[in-house]
Amino acid sequence: MNLRILRIELRRSVAPWAGAVILVAALAFLLLIPGAWSKGSVLWTAQWTSMALWIRYLLFFLWPIAIGLGALQGLRDHRSKMPELLTSTPRPARHRAATLAGTTAFALFAAFALLVVVGAVQVLAGDAAYTHVGWLPIVLVGALALAAGAVLGMGVARALPSVLTPPALAVAALVFNNFFRQMQTSDAPQPTAGFLPNDLSLLSPATADVRETLLTLSSSVHVGQTLWLLGMAATGLALLAATRPRTRLLALTPLVAGGALALLLLPTTARDTYVVDRAAAKQVCDGPVCVTTLRQARLDALAGPGKEALRLMRGALGDRAPVAIRETAVPRAIAGVPERPRDSVLLDFDDRTIGEAEGERPVTRALVAQGMVPLCSPRSVTESGTQEEAAAQSIATAWVLGEDLRPLAGTMYPAKDQNDLARPVWKKFVALPKAEQQRRIGAMHAAAVSCSSKDALTVLNGGALR
Repeated sequence: MNLRILRIELRRSVAPWAGAVILVAALAFLLLIPGAWSKGSVLWTAQWTSMALWIRYLLFFLWPIAIGLGALQGLRDHRSKMPELLTSTPRPARHRAATLAGTTAFALFAAFALLVVVGAVQVLAGDAAYTHVGWLPIVLVGALALAAGAVLGMGVARALPSVLTPPALAVAALVFNNFFRQMQTSDAPQPTAGFLPNDLSLLSPATADVRETLLTLSSSVHVGQTLWLLGMAATGLALLAATRPRTRLLALTPLVAGGALALLLLPTTARDTYVVDRAAAKQVCDGPVCVTTLRQARLDALAGPGKEALRLMRGALGDRAPVAIRETAVPRAIAGVPERPRDSVLLDFDDRTIGEAEGERPVTRALVAQGMVPLCSPRSVTESGTQEEAAAQSIATAWVLGEDLRPLAGTMYPAKDQNDLARPVWKKFVALPKAEQQRRIGAMHAAAVSCSSKDALTVLNGGALR
């Protein structure tokens, strides 16, 4: 297909409108609808991999739209009421099929590329220090999915020419996507299949929602899905060119072969599907303060406050104080108990008390809070932690920094509720002799590190709160 034919097809077909629908729908979803993609450390424009995965996530509804629009395009000859005339021309059917499919695939690919460019510009304008090409296969497979889905829709509509074919295919694809695709559940640190075996669920091109920025798709997922989608596109082309029932039946061969090859390559376990990006997870340090390479840009702002926080905690806890600060790189399940090593303060930027702290004093306060009372109940965009832990952290921080009690910033609990819980304990605590205060602070830290049955606030209070 040369450029002249491409321009003609773009003028006379719905291909440009298909691309516009995909682009506008995707941008409207990402920019206008609030969700995990619009806030926190997994913001869709925060890092390259999270940008690629959130764009692939949109295929849960973009892919059915592409299939439906492709089917609409495939009905063009039927709507013209002259398919017999077209088949009598000397031009081979496969040429007409390639022209129709190529134009729509080009429009969808261009729309998807523009969507990626919008995200990439925002990533470049942010503070993402970790640049790599590992995100490219994720978006390329996504673009291939849109093109292959549209071509398959064309082929099916050519074989089953009915006004009901486009909406029926779109609905079927939507059901397929939501039944097959992987989801993040509370049972595992990686996304898992909902109802089907892991490899079968990966036949859906949509990815799970993003919770961990260090997780990426493994190479075997890229290869397996590419074979499946190429088989899908080949079947769509063959159905477009087929004119007899027997050739239409044979046209299904690439789809079946692609699916079979894909199932041989796709991982059978969730652990081999979403894997930690080792290069991104590698630690970079300034003395005792370490973050992953992914967030290296934050190290300068953390190093000074981190060293000050370690000094203050050493004065409060003595030999039992943590001696290092490092970012955690171990994925955990939703509501799973976070790591709590005795010798280190673990940074989790999904915890807004740490992730959103700015300025030396607020950062020091956030690090002291996490070091003195490591969380047993995680805090993130979707996890609230407990109010008792927030209150214990605010008391411990005020005591270590020699300040008045103030509520902890970045939690889901209102300042008044935190004050109502912490203030009575604080008044009772500061009235104690200094030695008893020191003992309770040590006991509180030990209870938090071990995640014992007594929560840190109860230990500080010397017994039950009420």
